[in-house]
Amino acid sequence: MLSEKMATALNDQINAELYSSYLYLAMAAYCREVGLNGCARWMEAQALEELSHAVKFYDFVTERGGRVLLRAVEAPPSRWDSPLAMFEHVAEHENKVTGLIHQLVDLAIAERDHATNNFLQWFVSEQVEEEASVGEIVQQMKLMGEAQGGLFMLDKELGQRVFTLPPGTTLVAPAVK
Repeated sequence: MLSEKMATALNDQINAELYSSYLYLAMAAYCREVGLNGCARWMEAQALEELSHAVKFYDFVTERGGRVLLRAVEAPPSRWDSPLAMFEHVAEHENKVTGLIHQLVDLAIAERDHATNNFLQWFVSEQVEEEASVGEIVQQMKLMGEAQGGLFMLDKELGQRVFTLPPGTTLVAPAVK
């Protein structure tokens, strides 16, 4: 069983993951609006990934006998000054999510909740990957400066991203036994 404190914190994380998905969809819409369809595809894949994270937390809470309490998801921004500013926002957001995951790990350790701590280790590793991925994009955008050709090349590269559900993750409820 999850403690009430742990269940509340995990429900907060479900909301944070849903916000992340919503944020990346807003970014995708912005990218489509400004003609960066590759960046839009990257953001859409990112939105699906964040949704899968929310579902992973949802499944864990229910599996541990906790109650999922969904709340309203805050509206994300819808415009950025530039593609670089948007990806810098992604980097800041992923740093914030990393902090939230670390707080959950700290709580699980304090609560001596070994199952939750074990579950969260996947997210700790995932955040290292998330921060590295967006950090590379930001660095490339900074290096290209105002070179529009570089932006269009990067846009084409980012458009190759395909989202694949992590092993053991599903976006639909398992069949009833």
